[in-house]
Amino acid sequence: MATLLGIIADDFTGGLMVAGYLEELGIYCPVAYEPSAIAALGDAPVVVAASRTRTIPPAEALEATGRIADALDAIRCARIAYKACATFDSTETGNIGPIADFLADRLGARPVLMSAGLPEFDITVHQGYLFCAGRLVTESHKRFDPLTPMPDPDLVRFLGRQTPHPVRLINHRALQQGASHVNALLEDFSSEGTGHVLMDVTDDEDVRVSAEVAAARQCTVAAGDALIVGLADRLVQASLRKPPPPPTHARGPAAVLVGSVGPIAESQLQRFGESHPVHCLDLLDPRGEGAVVAEALAWARNMTGVHPFAVATTTSSEGVKRAQAALGPIGAARLAERMLAAVAAGLRDGGIRRFIVSGGETSGAVVAGLGVNRVRSFPRGKNGTGFCVAEGSEPLSLYLKPGKMGSTDVLLRAVEIMRPEGALS
Repeated sequence: MATLLGIIADDFTGGLMVAGYLEELGIYCPVAYEPSAIAALGDAPVVVAASRTRTIPPAEALEATGRIADALDAIRCARIAYKACATFDSTETGNIGPIADFLADRLGARPVLMSAGLPEFDITVHQGYLFCAGRLVTESHKRFDPLTPMPDPDLVRFLGRQTPHPVRLINHRALQQGASHVNALLEDFSSEGTGHVLMDVTDDEDVRVSAEVAAARQCTVAAGDALIVGLADRLVQASLRKPPPPPTHARGPAAVLVGSVGPIAESQLQRFGESHPVHCLDLLDPRGEGAVVAEALAWARNMTGVHPFAVATTTSSEGVKRAQAALGPIGAARLAERMLAAVAAGLRDGGIRRFIVSGGETSGAVVAGLGVNRVRSFPRGKNGTGFCVAEGSEPLSLYLKPGKMGSTDVLLRAVEIMRPEGALS
């Protein structure tokens, strides 16, 4: 079977989320966390290659994207799309624009079709402005993000700072007129030298029209979850939807790792802590990260196999400010990721086989720390996406969750969902 679409995801949780949607549609969609793992996935109609390109420097992001694109070419992947966060998390220097330019230059075709948003979660784009839960992104919980607070809700203007090529908008009213009208506009934009076209996502109908247009054109797509899923759905015919049976969760104790910050992550961890023990890592502990990790693992030894527990770097907004003041926003984030990755590796060596991880960047660090290079996603169900299994001689179950999504009891529910029948913890 030829691979019809290779999806390069900008973080590990987003890549797994897309895979869960596609598995629900009957589309076999394995997830690779290392370019070297892509070679074994050529029998899948859609492949997700999850990266950590969201917040690394643009030059590093382009290098990583190039390695993944080469690996997808090696399995004769027909098309490549870049999946960004639904809120287009980035900074004025990248990385969505630079990566879209790189892929468009590689393909030799413009304009790039761009689309943020995910209406199911009330993330929408109207007249080019990004909204979260009915508020401009600058007034939403996104403003608390320490790395990508999205200070400008006008995505045309914001993306225009990331690329030397003109960015134009196809708004909701134009999309309402259908695919033929949108294609005519794209031809006009192309003749004018437009490099990127952002399409509104006011509702699901905007997504449907955008996906119809994208599937029919030989173009680069850089988009959030909604358009990426819609594109794959149109490329994979019903006759090719014969996925292998879904995996089963690994047996063994469970642990929760929380690295996200902000009010949503805080409330989720607080709810979990009402019934299970929680150990918090102090980024500013003068003993250094090695001692902090060793202390956490010593604490966890008494919990393993008895009941689930959590290890977290999550702190209050005041704690975040102190850490950022001392270490810088990037420095604080990377230290938290290193600590949780080291804790994850130690917990695995101590017998933990089920990991619930909160935070996109945290998930990337933890997966790397565990040495996982390929997973199979469970289809999306009533409990959403993010559940997967790294199969092998000692399988690991993972739930990778974006830090700013989910109900307050999501960590508790994830532990129960991942509990094999008969397991005690």
